[in-house]
Amino acid sequence: MSRKRIFEVVEKAAVTDKVSIAYDLAMIVVIVISLVPLAFKEDTVVLKVIDKTTVAIFIVDYILRWVTADYKLKDKGALSFLRYPFTTMALIDLLSILPSLTLLNSGFKALRILRMIRAMRVLRVFKTMRYSRSFAIIGRVLMSSKKSLMAVGILAGGYIIASALIIYNVEPDSFATFFDAIYWATVSLTTVGYGDIYPVSTMGRLITMFSSIFGIAIVALPAGIITAGYMTEVQKFDETEAKQKQGDE
Repeated sequence: MSRKRIFEVVEKAAVTDKVSIAYDLAMIVVIVISLVPLAFKEDTVVLKVIDKTTVAIFIVDYILRWVTADYKLKDKGALSFLRYPFTTMALIDLLSILPSLTLLNSGFKALRILRMIRAMRVLRVFKTMRYSRSFAIIGRVLMSSKKSLMAVGILAGGYIIASALIIYNVEPDSFATFFDAIYWATVSLTTVGYGDIYPVSTMGRLITMFSSIFGIAIVALPAGIITAGYMTEVQKFDETEAKQKQGDE
């Protein structure tokens, strides 16, 4: 099998490439199975076998993608092989593999942070982004709407800091630290309101009411941006698939 064909198989499947579609489905199944050990506190023999087997498959997949990087990163030539390990998805692949390697596990046990390394295996969930049409569309939406989303994010961040500063000075007895005020402002902005930290004075409650009402508007903005972008990208995606099918016919 040529490198170009390997690239076509391991990359997101074309609508008419049955081998690539089968590969994508198989990888999704492997990713789901690889997450099973994380649902148990103790490592049994079966769970260890599942982990080692799935990681071996991930390593092969990572190598195949690396050796065909020049097809993915076009116009980069030999530099493609140097750049690929630093791409977003390649880093996710690598971070989902490393925690399961025996050598790393032994070293990190000595540092008593094995639980954190174990939790990093959850990153395997993000590997499904390669094989899901919905994830691909959402990725495009986020990229095309990044300026609008960044503006909303800056607005939300500024409002959280401003609200925290106000409430921290209005009710210093209710908030032991400024971080507590930041935490309160965040849950108020998102209208979650856990109730573990809350103002007790009339002025503090008025500020909370205003923060919650204003928070609804801020939280709704990114939802609207993403929804509008998603519908546009779905339409483009459907048109592209239709053209591919017509071309194959």
